[in-house]
Amino acid sequence: MQPLTALLAIVAGSAVALAIGLVLTWVVILFLSADEARFAPEQPALLKAIAVFTLFAVACGWSFYGELRRRPWRLAAHAAMLAMLAVAVWLYWPQ
Repeated sequence: MQPLTALLAIVAGSAVALAIGLVLTWVVILFLSADEARFAPEQPALLKAIAVFTLFAVACGWSFYGELRRRPWRLAAHAAMLAMLAVAVWLYWPQ
């Protein structure tokens, strides 16, 4: 495995773990019906984070697969992954 492939595997694994963690947090909040009013203001921000990091995980997986199999479209996949990383940094960097 080449160094870029190993780095992409680490980034993809981290992105998938983050996306799954956010989705499971949302599922837990859905089951807490008694505290629904308390968590209602958090829902839009959580759903936005789920969307951003799920798309980032998909782009990372696509990039990793392309690099692993040496597909001709892998550079486009790397660009998509970097674009999603830029979106995540832009949205969540402290002001």
